[in-house]
Amino acid sequence: MRSRLRRLRLFFCALRYGFRLIWLASPKHHRLHWFLSLASRMRDDARLSAQLHGVLPQLAPLAGAFARTLATRPQLAVATLHDAVNAIGHFEAPLAPDELDAVLHAAFGEPPSARFAWVDPQPVSNGWCEQTHVARLAQPVNGHPAVTIRVLRTAQVQQVDDDAALLCAVARWLERVSRGARRLRLRALADALRDDLHRRFDLRAQAANLSQSGHHFDDDPRVIVPDVIWDLCTARTLTVQHIDTVRATDVAALAAHRISVAGVAAHLVEVIARQAFEHGFFHAALDARHVAVSIEPPTAGRLVLAGAALMSSLSSPEREFFVHGATALFEQDYGRLATLHQVAGHVPPQTRPERLEAELRTRSEAHFAAEPGERSAGALLHQLLHAVQPFDGQVSPRLAAAQRAFGEAEALARAIHPDVDAWGIAQRTFADIARRELGHRGWLRSLSKELPNLAQIVPRMPRLVIHSLQHQLAAAPAHAPHAQQTALVAAFRREQRRTRALLIACAVCGGLIGAGAMLFVL
Repeated sequence: MRSRLRRLRLFFCALRYGFRLIWLASPKHHRLHWFLSLASRMRDDARLSAQLHGVLPQLAPLAGAFARTLATRPQLAVATLHDAVNAIGHFEAPLAPDELDAVLHAAFGEPPSARFAWVDPQPVSNGWCEQTHVARLAQPVNGHPAVTIRVLRTAQVQQVDDDAALLCAVARWLERVSRGARRLRLRALADALRDDLHRRFDLRAQAANLSQSGHHFDDDPRVIVPDVIWDLCTARTLTVQHIDTVRATDVAALAAHRISVAGVAAHLVEVIARQAFEHGFFHAALDARHVAVSIEPPTAGRLVLAGAALMSSLSSPEREFFVHGATALFEQDYGRLATLHQVAGHVPPQTRPERLEAELRTRSEAHFAAEPGERSAGALLHQLLHAVQPFDGQVSPRLAAAQRAFGEAEALARAIHPDVDAWGIAQRTFADIARRELGHRGWLRSLSKELPNLAQIVPRMPRLVIHSLQHQLAAAPAHAPHAQQTALVAAFRREQRRTRALLIACAVCGGLIGAGAMLFVL
């Protein structure tokens, strides 16, 4: 119902500004040129521009706020929708203290004083649909006396959903009347944007993302992920351990707390590379707002990754391709990289390997010829994925997102410390990940993952062999010679002996793996 009312409001505003009359008044054979001239004159009219800026919020908060932001920051025109949402946090004022108490009471089902000894009414950060407060628990949970609470403003979230529904309706209408819109699949794109917005404001999913990221970096001395306080997480609140931090880009504050700026920049590149290509679970929208540095005495200097609104993952084949492909690229082994692209199915089967190898060489050699201080590992890895485009090939969007996250981490590291050797750090990190996967530890880890599957498949092999032989006998003609049946029986006996030998070999290998694991633990 709300989205229908919003459509009627949009229709009313369109009629109010005379779109239909302008269309009828335009020259029939020169409408495009006429509209361009009219748009140019409207742009130069300051009074009309101010009136349009005033009417945009009547259409939809997202459109109005986005337009206000573009007026001051035109570079956001090519940014993602989530960057635009982050940039228009000034559009809504934070909740008043009484309203905040009411929201927390509704979320927890009891007064905030029953859970918290103190809640700071002034938010430490204020977004369009959410705000973050620092609070002190009445009783420490998991040894954490202070927490950070992220609170959703449901009215604004509902407006965002209405705007997304309107966008989907417009996309459906365009696909009905435009062949180009159907070719671009605007409806699927609008639905994907709406799903992304739902994920952005799903606090339970963000809590799960933080928990998994913390598990990955549990023993890493370079990074810390705030613990999730699950008892205080609801659909409208996300409560995590509070850590005193400063922005990673605040070089003066880092120096004041005697934290090495060069170490922070180097750790940022290493951590993001390992997060994406070793653990396969990474921040899909990494920027300076999502990276901080702890200044608390026990964890001072460690990176704090507290943003988990937009996370993505890579499958094992995708991680293996990128790690080994990056290693081959840094070694300038373009033939092996071309083979990896073909095995992964990134190019059509008829693509000639030598042409793909030449394309990779043409795109990459300029990066190696640059001065060491001017080399960019992110730009080089960009060529790793996009060299398949001239051959009508494509890579997984998740791989492109992982490479983009690494490039953003490198850019942020250079903003923190311009002299950081991101190229050498990336080369060493990818070589180390590849060595771990190809070494005995990686082999044992891969085999341990396959053992459960073998435990289910091996006992069924005799029955599968019998079914296969019975199928062959049933398919054979009734007058088949006796020699053929004898050969089938002999084949069955051979398969039975192989199965017995395989079972014995699995038992022996299992014992050896268990003994090896015990030795590594000891």
